[in-house]
Amino acid sequence: MLAVTSLPGGEQRYLNDIRSRTTVSTLSPDQIHQLGLREIDRIEAEMLVIAHHEGFADVQSYRMSLQTNTKYRPISAEQILEDFRRYIAQMQPELPKLFGYIPASPVTVEAIPDFQAAMATHYQTGTPDGRRPGRVVVATSNFADRSLIDDEATAYHEGIPGHHMQRSVAQQMTGLPKFRQHIGNSGYIEGWALYAEQLGKEVGFYQDAASDYGRLASELFRAARLVVDTGIHSKAWTRDQVVEFLRKTGSIDEPTIQSETDRYIAWPAQALSYKLGQLKFRELRDRAQRELGSKFDIRSFHDEMLSGGVLPLDLLDTRTDDWIRMRKRTAKAAVVH
Repeated sequence: MLAVTSLPGGEQRYLNDIRSRTTVSTLSPDQIHQLGLREIDRIEAEMLVIAHHEGFADVQSYRMSLQTNTKYRPISAEQILEDFRRYIAQMQPELPKLFGYIPASPVTVEAIPDFQAAMATHYQTGTPDGRRPGRVVVATSNFADRSLIDDEATAYHEGIPGHHMQRSVAQQMTGLPKFRQHIGNSGYIEGWALYAEQLGKEVGFYQDAASDYGRLASELFRAARLVVDTGIHSKAWTRDQVVEFLRKTGSIDEPTIQSETDRYIAWPAQALSYKLGQLKFRELRDRAQRELGSKFDIRSFHDEMLSGGVLPLDLLDTRTDDWIRMRKRTAKAAVVH
């Protein structure tokens, strides 16, 4: 068997993996599985709207057209890097719409070096004093086989307002314990970065329909992980079942499907953290908006999400409730005076 549940105490091992790697303690494997299926349905419905708008009958035909459209095939490694630089640069002046506190920490974009060519695009944290900038390190090898459609979402995820923004804020919060400034859990860190991809749309970006489709494909991939990880470790799925399910989503290419499947087998529950974290940030935002009504301010909310440094999501939930109560008291006091 492939599952962690084949080991002694396997069911408890998997529950522990879920709680330690996502820092969400309230969901069972079956609840996570069903949540993934619902999210896939929601995202695919949004993809269909784009496909129809672009003149296609269904998502599959639109996806195929993107794969053959030379507009979305890079002609050089430098074009990919310039894409990332452009998206990060256009986001920078929009940050005051989303945040009250904006650190001055610099960020650069560079190619993954040849000796690490097989790595995926990722973020490397800079130093708190800014002498070494944060770096978005971009996969550019075999550029002609790559696509540009997910560059925008990935730039926001890895750069701003994603990993670079979160890490930079944490570094500047000098009153925090060092481990909350510099060490992280995937539920918080990757959840924030996936949540941040949507913020680009909220300030008016993803103007190209293909780029917006790329954003949804990124989210679809993370939703599929909820299904296949729990499928392996809680529902006795075979490797072939996982591969076939991922193929049907159309969100990633074949080499990635194969490597990701092995990742889920070897690293139970870690891949759940992206989507569960994103959904937690959305849940907290919805709660704050509902409770505060006209007093809700997105900038203050985002500052609260980041200013405590890296937190377990269960603790962030409690912290958000405290913040909501404080904001209500402040608003009430202002009315009285």
